[in-house]
Amino acid sequence: MARVPGGLWKNTVAVQVYGANTGVGKTVFSTLLGARLSRYGGRIKVQYIKPVSTGPADEADDSYVHKYSGQRVSTLFKFDKAVSPHVAARGSDLVPSDELISQTVFKTVQREANALERGFRGFSIIETAGGVLSPGPSGTPQADIFRPLRLPSVLVGDHRLGGISSTISAAESLIIRGYDIDAVICFDDRSGYENAQYLNKHFRDMGISAFTLPWIPNLQGVGAGTKEETEIMQNYYSSQSEGKTISNVADWLMDRHRTRISTMGTMPYRTESSIWHPFTQHKHLKSAEDVLVFDSAYGDYFQVKHKGNEEEPHIENQILYPAFDGSASWWTQGLGHGNPRLALEAAYAAGRYGHVMFAGATHEPALTLAEKILSGSGRGTRLRKVFYTDNGSTATEVGIKMALRASSKRYGWDSAKESIGVLGLKGSYHGDTIGAMDASEPCVFNEKVDWYRGRGFWFDYPTFKLKNGQWLVEPPEGMQEELGPAQTFENQDDIFDFATRGRSAQYEAYIEKTLNELVKKQGKKFGALVLEPVVLGAGGMLFVDPLFQQSLVRVVRRYDFAGGSKTTDPQTEDKDAWSGLPVMFDEVFTGLYRLGRFSAASFLDVHPDISVNAKLLTGGLLPLSITSASQSIFEAFWGDEKSEALLHGHSYTAHAVGCHVANTSLDIMKKLNFGEEQNLESGGSSLPCPPRKTIKMGSRSSHVWSMWSESFVESVSNHEKVEYVNALGSVLAVSLVDKGGSGYTSSAAVGLRDALLHDVSESQVQIHSRILGNVIYLMASMTATRAQLDPIEAAFKEKLNLVTKL
Repeated sequence: MARVPGGLWKNTVAVQVYGANTGVGKTVFSTLLGARLSRYGGRIKVQYIKPVSTGPADEADDSYVHKYSGQRVSTLFKFDKAVSPHVAARGSDLVPSDELISQTVFKTVQREANALERGFRGFSIIETAGGVLSPGPSGTPQADIFRPLRLPSVLVGDHRLGGISSTISAAESLIIRGYDIDAVICFDDRSGYENAQYLNKHFRDMGISAFTLPWIPNLQGVGAGTKEETEIMQNYYSSQSEGKTISNVADWLMDRHRTRISTMGTMPYRTESSIWHPFTQHKHLKSAEDVLVFDSAYGDYFQVKHKGNEEEPHIENQILYPAFDGSASWWTQGLGHGNPRLALEAAYAAGRYGHVMFAGATHEPALTLAEKILSGSGRGTRLRKVFYTDNGSTATEVGIKMALRASSKRYGWDSAKESIGVLGLKGSYHGDTIGAMDASEPCVFNEKVDWYRGRGFWFDYPTFKLKNGQWLVEPPEGMQEELGPAQTFENQDDIFDFATRGRSAQYEAYIEKTLNELVKKQGKKFGALVLEPVVLGAGGMLFVDPLFQQSLVRVVRRYDFAGGSKTTDPQTEDKDAWSGLPVMFDEVFTGLYRLGRFSAASFLDVHPDISVNAKLLTGGLLPLSITSASQSIFEAFWGDEKSEALLHGHSYTAHAVGCHVANTSLDIMKKLNFGEEQNLESGGSSLPCPPRKTIKMGSRSSHVWSMWSESFVESVSNHEKVEYVNALGSVLAVSLVDKGGSGYTSSAAVGLRDALLHDVSESQVQIHSRILGNVIYLMASMTATRAQLDPIEAAFKEKLNLVTKL
């Protein structure tokens, strides 16, 4: 959705008037409020805005409001037919997009706010059409069209029979979308329905202020547009605008505005006092103002509080700005912030289940999700069982427990008497719990952790990258003899073309030689191979040659790790039983379409014995993780004693809300797939490449693609200050040249990160990003379009050029 700023100004109150239905009095309330504000001594400049209007001009709401309140009015988009906007817009020369409507509303209020003289205040009344979910011109419900602005809402209730239900439903539709309802207005028609009394109590019990306004004069029998009608309504507005209730409403709305601004202003200091942030050296924070304040988020954008800029008064007045969520909120975002579908599904599951315990029980969301994960891994999958945990780190830790138990049981090892480690890759990182940490080599993340032991061995490996417009596979410095010289490829697709590349005898020989040294000569014992397929995320966005990872799995599965130990398990005829060591894939980051496929394992043409998913599992809404295992891994915990079971669990294991949202998210992402070219045999079903020129794919149809445009990626790779670039799926990683050396402690990317966030680009974009040493990375949501990414790419190139010249 649009990168429109949130609707909050220091000198201007802006409220959006919604109705529980059509014909409930939205325009009457707007007129009354405008008339009341005219009595504040002229110090409040009021404007009435009708974003979308349908019907004849002589029946337009803006004319009515101006006639009886005397305030300035404007209608932004008009259609002649007196029907719903989505019908009225058909055949029109201009059907405004949702983004254009919300941007035009913002600009209209912003223009007025910037024009105010010192000492004056602004008040904008934005009246919607119909009910809360009435469609706009595009067919999108208007509550979704205006959601990026997230203006404080006033809901006008329905006084008619059935109005209690429609009003409560309307309020819930707003709440579930993240709106703040500042007030509910009920007109008292003095009927026997008593809607106003009921609704006032209902909303006040919810902490929402409710007000009852006197009934509108009965104009039955009075000619429309006649002098008599005008006199009746003028008397009504004149008298009622002096009344206590509408005065209280106006004062309350202005007070809510002041409170919101005040609260936002204190948040950095309260945060500094109360919060211990993750991955943050607090000594480096120069002031509390360094803490970013997020008011809300929608689509791919945060709404961030401005720090203030005295040199640009409009920035000082405009409190919020949109910042592209360049890290996908630590790799979790897939379907956009504030997604109304996911919010609704979460509410459904919360209403149906709340939270129910899972040990020895089941429920539909968890069972359905388990089946989806297993079937999505492809028909050749080894995975048969799903174990639920809360986050990627604990899911990885469970996977390590599974693998070590299976290995120790088969080989007769006693972990209490001998050290059993894991095999992995240098630069890998699997999470911040102790067991997951021990599966990674010593690094900046764990070197200061007192219980860290680093149990295992981690291989060097070749990586692939785009350097000066050329795709390369390169070994680490000094390892050309073991892994071969650098290789060039015409395109990224060819790097994954195993049929053409064939098996690598050199890779396999290096791996086997290393294992011989570790196992046969040194007597070390290993219980698992733990890999992040294709991309090592936290280690610095390292893209591993997929042929090397495939070779590593192949060698490990045929290698004799028994080391003279007596194998206790009988030989099995199960073709999917693990061999050598259990192979565990950590797909917390790379799985579930982040790289373009349901399973990143499919890039390697390998089926793991254990697989871990999290991050995108719930579309970016809730923490939830899964560890999937093969039948042979499951059977390692089969025994007569409970102590032989997998004694691991969480209070919120398989929480129904998360499972149901995950099911919805996977369904939505699946619908984005190519319909005719899915590689279901290997679990390689993929998201479609959007209709634009992307990273070259070669002649094969392998679904290796990138959301980032070819011209942009190649241009960045040729930049003199860029070491190399990688782009796969929604991930873009740019390694900057650092003469002091690369790695997590490098500060080479700090300047670019800060410029992207704090300096508005020519494309009017600000980008919130994260860095890993000298690597800066960006991620798009799964639903990002070319129109949305073009300005992001332009801003990145602009700031890269600017910062590297300094």
